[in-house]
Amino acid sequence: MRTLLGPRLGVGFNRLWTASAVSNLGDGVTMVAGPLLLVSVTSSPALIAGGAIAGQLPWLLFGLISGAYVDRLDRRRLIIVVNLIRAVVLTVLTAAIATGHATVPLIYAVIFVLGCAETAADTAAGALLPAVVAPQHLDRANARLGATFTVINQFAAKPFGAWLYGIAAAVPFGLDALTFVIAAALVATLPLSRPAVTSETPAPRRSLRAEISEGLQWLWRHPVLRATAVAMGLSNIVFCAAFAIFVLYARDRLGLSAVGYGFLLTAFAAGGLIGSLVAVPLTRRFGATAILRADLIVESAVHATLAWTTSPWIAAGALVLFSTHGMMWGITVATLRQRVVPPHLLGRVGSVYALLESGGAAAIGSLIGGLLAGVWGLTTPFWLASAAMAAIAVGAWRPLRHATTLTNHSRYA
Repeated sequence: MRTLLGPRLGVGFNRLWTASAVSNLGDGVTMVAGPLLLVSVTSSPALIAGGAIAGQLPWLLFGLISGAYVDRLDRRRLIIVVNLIRAVVLTVLTAAIATGHATVPLIYAVIFVLGCAETAADTAAGALLPAVVAPQHLDRANARLGATFTVINQFAAKPFGAWLYGIAAAVPFGLDALTFVIAAALVATLPLSRPAVTSETPAPRRSLRAEISEGLQWLWRHPVLRATAVAMGLSNIVFCAAFAIFVLYARDRLGLSAVGYGFLLTAFAAGGLIGSLVAVPLTRRFGATAILRADLIVESAVHATLAWTTSPWIAAGALVLFSTHGMMWGITVATLRQRVVPPHLLGRVGSVYALLESGGAAAIGSLIGGLLAGVWGLTTPFWLASAAMAAIAVGAWRPLRHATTLTNHSRYA
């Protein structure tokens, strides 16, 4: 717990942390209420699935563009404006639900706008963190944000959202709108220890394509960050390929009921919380290189375990380990990126990681997993994911050798 409770990271981080906690509560509530709302207005599986697509599409269309604007604009103001836009959109949806005018096209439109806003807000928040936290404390700051996301978004918000929806369908969305207003107000009061965008001599404005290209080229020329980005993108493809059919795996392979499946999913949240607690002390003890290499090995082993076992208890243990390592990887890579990427490129470089995590990789992996399971059985995606992660570990092993040195000796420290 010392990782999360000390040292003090300053007033600026506390306000950003609180804003993150409040918006995570709203996001988690809407994550549950959104599908329930769609089910209430349509019984079409295709239309219900379309809601998920509407939320993923913005990352594919605008993820890299948002990164460029994060580097162009004042990041604090951008977060404020985007949060207020999200509040307005959710207020419109709340009113439509309350008056009986909610329709599938309206719900799609709201989900799409929220997704577009997320591409800007999430990227800007990651790029803003080094402006409110000293470089030597970035790992602790990322750990606290990760723990907050896990506890509030994964544990508390979802049952709370379902309960609120049971009271009245409009209530969860109205609450989410209010959380964005509160988050915007908190971000507006941030005292920045350094400029939100750092540039000693402002460069002339160029085309979006040129600015995006600059971020991509910088990332590709950096061997350690290139290795982590490629490894993350490929691992997300194989992860989504394996877990696209996880509900069937739990039922047919592990013999679990719907309730058992729900409990199994809590293993992800439990592991994420553990990872947020141990990431900083383990990284400081063994170094970022060892942690990142171990994470790749663990992921390969977890996929193999899930392919092999028929025991729900072993599967649950594997999932706890999986999400523990996933949180450790995320905290370590985010800290590394924030310490070594020049401030004026943080938005563009960060948007590449967000795209690999939230956009195309998930869609590609889900499609592959469904096809493989349908032809060769439920365990095939897990066996292939294990083999793929072993190959990814071999490919990334040597490039990751300088991760510890870079994490400990930032040029911006």
